[in-house]
Amino acid sequence: MAVAVLDHNLGSDYPSKRITEGGRPLNCKHVFVQTDSGSVLGIELEPGENAHTVKKKLQLALNVPTEESSLTFGDQVLNNDLSYVRNDSPLLLTRNHMHRSCSTPCLSPKGKECQHHNRSKVIEILGCSSPSAAVKELVKDIIKGITNGVDPVAVTGGMGGAYYFWDIWEQHVAIIKPTDEEPCAPNNPKGFVGKTLGQPGLKRFVRVGETGFREVAAYLLDHKNFAGVPLTMLVKVNHSVFHVNEDNCNNMTNRDRSQAHSKIAMLQQFIPHDYDASDHGTSSLPISSIHRIGILDIRIFNTDRHGGNLLVRNLDNGSSHFEDQTKLIPIDHGLCLPESLEETYFEWIHWPQASIPFSEEELEYIKDLDPIKDVEMLRMEMPMIHEASLRVLVLSTTSRKLQLLATACQR
Repeated sequence: MAVAVLDHNLGSDYPSKRITEGGRPLNCKHVFVQTDSGSVLGIELEPGENAHTVKKKLQLALNVPTEESSLTFGDQVLNNDLSYVRNDSPLLLTRNHMHRSCSTPCLSPKGKECQHHNRSKVIEILGCSSPSAAVKELVKDIIKGITNGVDPVAVTGGMGGAYYFWDIWEQHVAIIKPTDEEPCAPNNPKGFVGKTLGQPGLKRFVRVGETGFREVAAYLLDHKNFAGVPLTMLVKVNHSVFHVNEDNCNNMTNRDRSQAHSKIAMLQQFIPHDYDASDHGTSSLPISSIHRIGILDIRIFNTDRHGGNLLVRNLDNGSSHFEDQTKLIPIDHGLCLPESLEETYFEWIHWPQASIPFSEEELEYIKDLDPIKDVEMLRMEMPMIHEASLRVLVLSTTSRKLQLLATACQR
């Protein structure tokens, strides 16, 4: 039954792929093209322009060879028709040949095509059809902090590049993870390099440079913020704090080095917390939070849930009930929605809360889940998510609902 649903609803002719902003064609679009070595260029698409035109602009601006390369947008290899590419979308230029240079320069834009790039905003939201007030406010706070001289700080932990961004009062408001600084990516600051964007990554079922896309997808799939995933978005951001590996900068001038780097990145709201679940006795964590995070993890087929990515916040609300004194915040969903069914890891499955039956509210939430609508939403908001990942979403959500139905019948 699940396969029939997939065949009917996940076809390549799904109508949402042809929808443009406002339901009508736009005369001009703005896209961000990222090379597989991490360089980013903002390009204006005029009516009638095609992938060849985009490549030419990249060649002129970045002095990068484009003859044996492909311009991709999720699963789509772009050729003549760019009508379904949404405004402010991130595209990827990948080289087709196998012999890649180990010292591809992180080239600074030159010439006419890059004047817009150098004037671009500190942060631009990518791909979101209608940013919420909370999203706009968070971006505004970050911009105010930067323009008032409050510089971001690199996060020392983890395998990928990540940066704390502050507001005007020097309080953490967000964490930003550039796609080209992920583990295995060209500009990873911690030594985990060796692959170009778009290749199989740390885990073969998630491509290099795409974990940030999945973080945004997890937030969008957490309907009504049921599990508490922090506000997450995809952005293009400029700042000199970002890392560029020395081998990628051989052709940069001193003036270019002093300019802010441009990155496509995942931006997530920073939630104040006291510790993570690995530093605390898990038996006392709130049952409802574990259940809600578990529901999300199964739906998105999270392959990397452990105590270290469950933040714990003590609430000073005067309640005597422990469930109301503690809040869990799930983070790090970059290895969810794999492109194939792989082994998952849910640390919470060994915790006592997992053996307690769901509440009526939780059962109702599961019952109302609609994987086909979720796929439609992701196709609209995150079209760079691959079709194989969307199939995994449908299968995992459907299996959870069927399991719940079977349990109810046994009662």
